[in-house]
Amino acid sequence: MPFVVTENCIKCKYTDCVEVCPVDCFHEGPNFLVIDPDECIDCTLCEPECPVNAIYPEDDVPGGQEPFVQLNAELAKEWPVITARKDAPADAKDWEDKPGKLELLER
Repeated sequence: MPFVVTENCIKCKYTDCVEVCPVDCFHEGPNFLVIDPDECIDCTLCEPECPVNAIYPEDDVPGGQEPFVQLNAELAKEWPVITARKDAPADAKDWEDKPGKLELLER
């Protein structure tokens, strides 16, 4: 069961999770990260590293966040792999825990 990055990552894009991934399954977009479900080995290392609790096992994705399962799979095919931590956007703290960010996702 792969892990899934959900809405709370949008515009926060903390990258603490990518450093601990042993298989480099994270992909980076302009303002969001995704996990490639075909590469994820379900090691669980990334989930506790996310400072905004945006990463969940696929079977435990919170209600209303189910579209992110498909979105992670789709965007992982388009976006490049990220393997090293980067600084978060300057306004990341302003976007933490804000609902309704899907419309702000940049592809």
